[in-house]
Amino acid sequence: MESDRWVVVGLDSGGTTINATVLDGDGKFLVEEMVESPSCVLDGPDKAVDALAHALEDALRMTGIPPAAVRAVGLDTPGPVTADGVISLKGATNFASPQWRGFDVRSALEARIDFPVVFNNDANAAALYAHYAHFGSTEALLRSSVCVVVGTGLGGGVVEAGQVIRGAAGMAGELGHIWLPLDGLLEPGQPVPVCNCGLPGDAESFASLTGIQKSLLPYWLSRFPGHELAGQPAAVAAKLVRGYGEAGDPLALKIFEQQAMAIGRLLTIAANFTDPHVYLLGGGVVEAAPHFRDWFLDRVRQHTVLREEQARVESIALVPDLDMAGARGSAIAARAAVLTGAGVVAGGPRSREIPLE
Repeated sequence: MESDRWVVVGLDSGGTTINATVLDGDGKFLVEEMVESPSCVLDGPDKAVDALAHALEDALRMTGIPPAAVRAVGLDTPGPVTADGVISLKGATNFASPQWRGFDVRSALEARIDFPVVFNNDANAAALYAHYAHFGSTEALLRSSVCVVVGTGLGGGVVEAGQVIRGAAGMAGELGHIWLPLDGLLEPGQPVPVCNCGLPGDAESFASLTGIQKSLLPYWLSRFPGHELAGQPAAVAAKLVRGYGEAGDPLALKIFEQQAMAIGRLLTIAANFTDPHVYLLGGGVVEAAPHFRDWFLDRVRQHTVLREEQARVESIALVPDLDMAGARGSAIAARAAVLTGAGVVAGGPRSREIPLE
């Protein structure tokens, strides 16, 4: 390895796994595949922070990079979480147990590994990578995007001129917790879904695996008596719904029609407060079989209301490399801090210069 070569490491920590990547100073990712390890989140903060440190070591070992070459580490976890990396006092997605509430995960990791740590929530990290991957290094600095990722919850991120919009407390872009207009979205007599955050009828209460399990699937099973999913445990049945949708099952299609409508309404709201160049969608349903993915995206477009002027210049696209997007976005953010000499500041790097190869 060249003596002047330096790298940053990106760590994406979720409820069950950590994904790691390495990005060099020239903007080249040195890891092309998933590098996963257990996150140990359910074992508490101490073991989870140790797991992050081991994931860093594994990524360096895999790429043959010595620790002395590391300038910074990018970290992301699910939100809500502050710009400084402090888990919400009400907990966060997959970090909900009492011992995590108010925990400063960024500082804890920094103390454990003795490298500067740049923090983003996982949706912001994925949004940052998706933005640069979609536009390329030059155009990314001139464009804006809104990113929506449907998973266990609904993550979001807003990027303007190549920079994640974080907000005063670091909780901007929490698109999953935006209230939606429910008129015409719910069937007559259908109960209003309630999100884990406590809000009734927000985007995540519809467009998430949790929303399917808690609200949408129970309702539609009541409308399709005798459906074979009724014989499965709720958590198992919710994960099977996508496969049924790909096969054209009427119950599953009803669920995904509601999810597509909810996302379309969310993007309509985004069109009026950010007016982005592109809406980037990621998650299980857009990773499905092409015919089903295209059907779903068509319905999202149908329910996204844009002005004529917006429709001429805006588009809806897919998040690339979704499984690696969080780790790669975290690495991009860490590299930006190094390039500007900003080090680690509250809310992460301020640079707009993040070229990629």
